[in-house]
Amino acid sequence: MRYILMNRQMPGGTWNQSKPDSIKEGDFVEIRSKLNVGTPRMCVGVGIVISYLNSKPETLKATLERFLNLAERTDTPFLIQLEGENWWGARPDLWNWWEPEHPGFNPDNKENVEWTGWTSDKAVKIGWRNWGRQIRVLPQPNLMSPRYREACHEMLNLLIPIVVDWWENLPESRKELFVGIKVGHESSIGVNAFYYPNGNNLLDQPPSEDPTSGINGSEVPSRGVAQIGYAAAKTAGIKSKGKITEEDLAEVVRWHLEDICRAVSGLGVPREKLYTHCAGWKEGELLYESALNQFSCPGWSFYRHAGDPRRDMGVQNALEKTNAPFWAAVEWLYQGPREVEAWRRALENTLIDPRCRFICIYNWEGVRESEAVLEAIKQTIAKLPYVLPAHRIDYGS
Repeated sequence: MRYILMNRQMPGGTWNQSKPDSIKEGDFVEIRSKLNVGTPRMCVGVGIVISYLNSKPETLKATLERFLNLAERTDTPFLIQLEGENWWGARPDLWNWWEPEHPGFNPDNKENVEWTGWTSDKAVKIGWRNWGRQIRVLPQPNLMSPRYREACHEMLNLLIPIVVDWWENLPESRKELFVGIKVGHESSIGVNAFYYPNGNNLLDQPPSEDPTSGINGSEVPSRGVAQIGYAAAKTAGIKSKGKITEEDLAEVVRWHLEDICRAVSGLGVPREKLYTHCAGWKEGELLYESALNQFSCPGWSFYRHAGDPRRDMGVQNALEKTNAPFWAAVEWLYQGPREVEAWRRALENTLIDPRCRFICIYNWEGVRESEAVLEAIKQTIAKLPYVLPAHRIDYGS
């Protein structure tokens, strides 16, 4: 089975992971009713993002259990994204190294955030993100920090068994409701928590006075702002002096995702159900290949090349180097006109590779009222002639 999944926006959208009751049965029914089509080879489903360091563990557990129960009740296939990179507000015990009057303060937390140089006195206090508009965010985690990695593993050990136990108890005829687990979230350093030069000095000033130049994605490794990544490179043992390179940062991200995938795999998620999430902002950059490891299938974001991923040199180079049975467009949104033919062509160009297991469209809240988009999805599902490659999946093993 292959899938077109509709991601529901969190936070700030229909669902809030800190409020399990915000996930309602009608949210699943809405997607299935507006896209009430399916074939023996393709189905519509839903995606959810759970940022496991951004809410209390008991709350996340309740959110996940409610989501699984409603997906099963409504017969809705689903993808669960588990990420601890972009949102980690519930763990000041990891990042708060500069505010003694606030929870979690510990000067040693400098080791858990990124630096602008090779020593911890260069630790950052703030980051910036632009997902449509620039906002202030917490500092970029040091992806190689032992305490940070331990926190990620603790949450995976809590959440993954819930999913695996639920899946194993499904009857064989319904196993395909579980599309998979996605880990990471455009995993990178200095992109989704970039740092302006002298950014720490801006922390006590109004956000309205922040620079607005943003990043230049094609300028690797700095992305046109202050270089970070030193903490991760040093902690990983890659280097402790000299210049940070594109290769250094790509290798850190690869290690990070491989470690997470090894853990998830060890908890019972098979390779064909486990996907990474990388992205590239410079054509063909090395970061694309950080999505590859032996435990998972690779996934990438598609915006610029959503119309035809075959034109994405970085993805195509990576696909030539992997033996994974599948890959996926784990975050996808066509940037062209909202017309049936344009959207249908973009969807088919993505799914034309039979190894592409699914497309996850971001976000349902932004496309739900577009009749043209909905019709394009219906036509794609009804007419797509491509089938999955031969691959044995033994759910009883």
